[in-house]
Amino acid sequence: MISAPQLRAARALLGVDQRKLAELSGLSVPTIQRMEASDGVIRGNVDSLMKLINALNHAGIELIGEGAVSQQGGRGVRLKE
Repeated sequence: MISAPQLRAARALLGVDQRKLAELSGLSVPTIQRMEASDGVIRGNVDSLMKLINALNHAGIELIGEGAVSQQGGRGVRLKE
């Protein structure tokens, strides 16, 4: 799914703060804060996670899973093991 570090990196790449991401996704600021404070993979309400992922996707963020290859061109960020 999406990890807390991925969420923080995605937000940084977009140049938006938590409030703007909350607006884009239709979620509350405290929900975004809880997601970013998660340890590892974000767990939570499926509807909230889908709203977040759809908002990131619509804004141009491609989430790359562990060991997956990016299907799109463009720049990206990935943590080394």
